[in-house]
Amino acid sequence: MTARDRLIDITLDETSLAAASADAEHERRVAIFDLLEGNVFAMEGVDAGPYRLALSVVDQRLVFAVSTDAGAEVHTIILSLAPFRKVIRDYFLVCDSYQLAIRQATPAQIEAIDMGRRGLHNEGSELLVERLAGKVKIDFDTARRLFTLICALHVRG
Repeated sequence: MTARDRLIDITLDETSLAAASADAEHERRVAIFDLLEGNVFAMEGVDAGPYRLALSVVDQRLVFAVSTDAGAEVHTIILSLAPFRKVIRDYFLVCDSYQLAIRQATPAQIEAIDMGRRGLHNEGSELLVERLAGKVKIDFDTARRLFTLICALHVRG
């Protein structure tokens, strides 16, 4: 890996995004900010970084459109959303439970739900690393932040 194996810009297809609450919009912005502050994104067999990434959902498929800093297309990676559906559905259910718990549960209950939420987020991140294997090398922190963005797209997609 070199210093060029990273993302310098990320955009989400606005048509793939559902209307979001203020909290969800904030979570997206934080994920993008953190992602751009530090990430590992190495295209297999390609040395054209740093990269720009456009994420979208098209026909129930996750699309990673990767381009160079200058905007030249490098590669488009298309992944089925099917392997992600269960973990995303479970993640959203636990997030909803977490939001309710914040209002009425004990600190111990909130912590237990939050641990479950983080576990599902980790599971989705590991799945993303697996699905991108052979195409893009990413580290776990990059996968976690990308999974957050995939969840934002999956709401509508």
